[in-house]
Amino acid sequence: RSFAQSLLRFLGFIFWGTAAAQAFGAVLVILMFKNYRYLFQESYLSLPGWLALATALILLPTGVLAVSISVKRSRNKQGTLMYLLLLLLCLEMSSAALARSYSIRTASQLESAMRYLVHQHNWTCSQDLGSSTVDVMQRKLQCCGVHNYTDWLKASSSSWYHPACVPESCCKEKHSHCRGDLGHVEQLSEEGCLKKLEDQLCFAMTYMFWCCTLLSILELLACVSNGILMRHQPFHDFSIL
Repeated sequence: RSFAQSLLRFLGFIFWGTAAAQAFGAVLVILMFKNYRYLFQESYLSLPGWLALATALILLPTGVLAVSISVKRSRNKQGTLMYLLLLLLCLEMSSAALARSYSIRTASQLESAMRYLVHQHNWTCSQDLGSSTVDVMQRKLQCCGVHNYTDWLKASSSSWYHPACVPESCCKEKHSHCRGDLGHVEQLSEEGCLKKLEDQLCFAMTYMFWCCTLLSILELLACVSNGILMRHQPFHDFSIL
């Protein structure tokens, strides 16, 4: 019983810390799908992030209850804590499952969506649209094309106009005078946007999956500890019902 009490107190403090880690992962996923929503067809892909954000908020009162019960046990508090832990387990497992599922699904959509945007992009060597979807993405990620700058040459070969340049958004930030001229390839971003986006997606979803998995294990330990304490404080009447 004393070990269960100490473990519950320790887990209560841990829940406060993990709430911040969970909130970070949730915001990361939500902002990623918001910033690149034009690449994904489904609007519900940020659902794991919202579930994780709800989990982070519920973790705060759960931690308070766990510490409070470890100091002074109360049947009402123990029952409330058990309900909250059950709710958290459902949210965590749902977030982990959705994060794993969406990670696989969205990875297969990225390349086709980006190739479509590149082929739909219209530009000339004397003009930088700057505000188009592709330009914003390339400037933000410091990348060029789907795999590299040659994707722009393939896109232009399908039309009557064959520019000897790429969009100015492909230029590296340190080259302020760059105009996308293919004669100065060293001034262009070498890496394609697909790999950078895949890395961001993989990091966000993997972080979310393992954070939810670890928290689920901690919540199960808290359930067991709380259950042990409840066994040593049997019901005297049915007023709790």
